[in-house]
Amino acid sequence: MKKQRVIVFLPAHNEEEAIGDVIRRIPRHFHPDIEVSVLVIDDGSTDRTAEVAKEAGADIICRLPENRGLGAAVRRGLEECVRLGADIGVMIDADNEYPPEQIPDLLAPIVAGEADYTIGSRFLGTIRGMKWHRRLGNYLFTWLQSLLLRQRLYDGQSGMRAFSRQAMEEAEIIHDYNYAQVLTLNLVRKGFRLQEVPIRYQVRTTGRSFIKFTAYMTAVIPAVWKEMRRPVAKVAGDREAHDRSSERARHCS
Repeated sequence: MKKQRVIVFLPAHNEEEAIGDVIRRIPRHFHPDIEVSVLVIDDGSTDRTAEVAKEAGADIICRLPENRGLGAAVRRGLEECVRLGADIGVMIDADNEYPPEQIPDLLAPIVAGEADYTIGSRFLGTIRGMKWHRRLGNYLFTWLQSLLLRQRLYDGQSGMRAFSRQAMEEAEIIHDYNYAQVLTLNLVRKGFRLQEVPIRYQVRTTGRSFIKFTAYMTAVIPAVWKEMRRPVAKVAGDREAHDRSSERARHCS
C-alpha cells in the first residue's frame, strides 16, 4: 500500500527561540503507512528562524522576502503542501503553545474519512495561562463564527489545524493579516466537514505574539464581513479519497 504523505507546516516570523523545540517534537514515525515531512514558511524573519528550523530537522524551508502576515504565510503553506503532493496538511504555530505530540489525534478523523478539516480545540482540552483579553477575544470570535455558520464551535482561533488534500486545494484566505476566521467560514460554507479535537495548550514562554487586541478586532471583523458577502459554491466531496482514507484507517486500527 502506498504511504499517505503528511506535511506539517509551520508559519513563522522571528521564532528562533521556540521553533527548534516544536520541530523536534513533531511525531515522524507513529504509523508505518504514514510519511511525515516538515515545512517551514519563514515569513520575512530577521533572526535565525530558518537556520534553527533546518538544524532541528525541517525538510523544506520556504523563505518569504518580507513579512506579509500570518494569513499570507498560511495561504502559502497550503499552496506548498498541495504542490509537494501532500495527502494531508497539518498547520501548527511555531511558538510552542500547541502540542506537536497530538498531531496524530488531529489527523485521525481525516484518515478515518470522518472529516475534511480538523481544529485542535484548547477549550475542549486544557488551557493554561491565557490572558483574559485574549480569552475574551477567542470567545467573541468563536461565537460569531458559530452564529454565522449555524454550527457550534469551541475554538475558532486555534493555531493547530489539519486539512484533507481537497480542503487545501479549495481553501481561500482573503486576508493577509490573519486566517483563522475566514478560513473556517470559507471551508464550512463550501461543504467541508469540520471536527474539533481536544488538545493541551499552554501560553508561550519565548518571543512575543504579533497579535494586538485593538488591531486584531479592527482587521478581522471587516475580513469576516467580506468573506460572508462573497458567494461560494458548494464543493462535491471526493468520495474516492474518503474511501481510501477509510481503508487506511482500518489498517491503522
